[in-house]
Amino acid sequence: MSVFKTAFPLPRGLAGYMALAFSLLSIILTFVIVEVVEHKATHHVEETIGRGLAEVALQTSDKLDRGMFERYREVALLARRSELGDASRSIAARRAMLDDVLNSYRYYGWIGLAGLDGKVKVAAKGLLEGQDVSARPWFGRALEGRHVGDVHEALLLAKLLQQEGGEPMRFVDVAFPYHGPDGRVNGVLAAHLSWAWARDVEESIIAPLEQSRQVEAMIVSANGVVLLGPSDLQGKRLPTSLLAMADPAHPTWRQETWPGGTRYLTGLSRSRGYDDYPGLGWTVLVRQKVSTALLPIELLRQYALASGIGLALLFSIAGAFVARMITRPLKRLARSARTLQDGSARIPVIEGGASSYEEVRELADSLNHLVQDLIRRSGELELLNATLERRVGERTNELAAALAQVQANEQRIHTIIDTAQDAFIGVDLDGRIVDWNTQARAMFGWSRSEAIGKPVALTVPERYRFSVEKSLARFAETGELGLLGQRVERIVSDRNGNEIPVELTLGLVASGTRPFFSIFLHDISLRKKVERMKDEFIATASHELRTPLTSMRVSLSLLAQGTVATLEPEVQELVDIAHRHCERLVRLVNDMLDVQKIEAGGLQLDKRREAVLPLVQEAIAAMRGFGRERHIALECECPGGCADVSAELDHDRLLQVLTNLLSNAIKFSPPDSAVVVRIERLPQVLRISVIDQGSGIPDSFRDRIFQRFAQAGSAGGSGLGLSICKGIVEEHGGSLWFTSVEGKGTSFHVDLPAGVADPAPAAARADGEPA
Repeated sequence: MSVFKTAFPLPRGLAGYMALAFSLLSIILTFVIVEVVEHKATHHVEETIGRGLAEVALQTSDKLDRGMFERYREVALLARRSELGDASRSIAARRAMLDDVLNSYRYYGWIGLAGLDGKVKVAAKGLLEGQDVSARPWFGRALEGRHVGDVHEALLLAKLLQQEGGEPMRFVDVAFPYHGPDGRVNGVLAAHLSWAWARDVEESIIAPLEQSRQVEAMIVSANGVVLLGPSDLQGKRLPTSLLAMADPAHPTWRQETWPGGTRYLTGLSRSRGYDDYPGLGWTVLVRQKVSTALLPIELLRQYALASGIGLALLFSIAGAFVARMITRPLKRLARSARTLQDGSARIPVIEGGASSYEEVRELADSLNHLVQDLIRRSGELELLNATLERRVGERTNELAAALAQVQANEQRIHTIIDTAQDAFIGVDLDGRIVDWNTQARAMFGWSRSEAIGKPVALTVPERYRFSVEKSLARFAETGELGLLGQRVERIVSDRNGNEIPVELTLGLVASGTRPFFSIFLHDISLRKKVERMKDEFIATASHELRTPLTSMRVSLSLLAQGTVATLEPEVQELVDIAHRHCERLVRLVNDMLDVQKIEAGGLQLDKRREAVLPLVQEAIAAMRGFGRERHIALECECPGGCADVSAELDHDRLLQVLTNLLSNAIKFSPPDSAVVVRIERLPQVLRISVIDQGSGIPDSFRDRIFQRFAQAGSAGGSGLGLSICKGIVEEHGGSLWFTSVEGKGTSFHVDLPAGVADPAPAAARADGEPA
């Protein structure tokens, strides 16, 4: 930058910058105008010259076609003259007729008659008479109906005719069959038209342009060979791309790079024949170098640049003069503003006149108002500063007191957490441990310094770590975590891998800049041990009670049925009461054994694939008598072709579930109503629904409806039925759930996989696996 300033010193004042801006804008505007004009003019000139070249090509091709048409028609008329084919006329007479034709047009090189045997019978000036021409292309083409041939070099006539200049002698053949007096074809009349006539056509049209505009013309055959043109291209084959035309029926032009690398504006016109002359497919090309064609544009550009530079200089001088006029009042205003440094309270008023203008006067007035406002505000700021200093002191004392209180509260919270009976773990949203109390150290074996920063997943058994990471990722995406605010049982592991059952409470602390999860864990190993002892006691007691109860039930059943002896009515009533209570005890013992098996993971299922509809019908038949006693109708619905649906299931256990659900539905249904069992095949599951029209499940009971010994109302029973049903359904890999509306009824739904594979035991989800 310093080098630039030294080489090109920048202006020091507004006048210099304005003069520089005028100069730069003038130069930029000149270049923009030159580029725009050059672009538009170049396009227009190319279009104009290109169309002109295409028009010249069209005129040349049209003149060629018309000239060939004249010769074509002349030879055709000559072939129709009967005296030429009249053998009775002398050779000399017929030769004289051909001599007249040959002399009528100086470009006829040879005219003669050849018989059907291919030998020349008579020819102008006697040339080639007696020669065999049957192998010449024009002879065969004339007999086939094609009467004109393309340009070719002379073979037989090259030695007989005098050549003009250094070019080889070339001809265009025109031949027609001629007839005798009897109307039959006697041979072929042929005329060789010298190609020199095409050079005359070129000179008549192109020569004037070649001198003034440096234009070149070419006549190209149908196969791309240059028949007439510049000496370096004549006889050579041109690339197909140079001869391609968008519409062969109309002349066109384009800019092309020719062999050798020179770009030309090229006009093209394709020969189309004239009247009955079919044409030979010649293409006329007229080209002009792009540099020559666009020379006026380059001159115009130079003139425009020179004019622009001159205008830039004039604008620079004018800009400097105008800038001095504009800045003179501003300088006076600056000198007046310096008086403020001397203690003046205002800027002297700048009078009007030639050296000032309205904007400067308004600026002076604005500066005066600003100075007065600054003086007033300076006084106010001094007063406000004194007030702020007092308030800052007060606020500082208040903040110090608040900080001391916060620190005391923080110390109190740390003390409470550290002395709590439960283990406490703080976990950030990334799953890293950020807090760890003394009880956590006692439970897991890691010190606080060892635990801080480690993933919380290390505190659970390895089989559950993926589930913990997945739950954290789901919370990061959706902000939802099902365990928040709940007290649940889970399994954790210490640093030695020992598993510990705990009761866990999870909360989200969102205050502060970094939210985190607070986790309290209570060791329930002792409670679990007591529960296992209780379950073992229940199982043992149930097994021990089953044998005597079975004997008592059989004995009482025999007495109640009168099999042993006929009892007195009073005795019969007592026996019936004892029999009913014995049956109830047996059911209670069986239910307790089922609960113990489900919790211990020892419930064995004998699953087989079978149709579901017969199983449902069997359950309805088993409960129909109970429903009849309470005036409840039992119905089965199987919409949508579910009659043939099947699943892998344990027949007896699922029958136990359905009869239990039907029994509950009958108990809680009003008389003269119906209980419906509906089978549905859904996209992922097979659903069996038991629907009643009872009073519904109270809201206060819904959360514990599947717990053991839970009962609603006074319907009787052990309170184990729904808990057992849920365990059996989950062992099938399904789920048992309900929907209920108070006063309108309840629906229990059994969802089974349509193709059940043995699922993981339900106990695996209840022993502490994280959600």
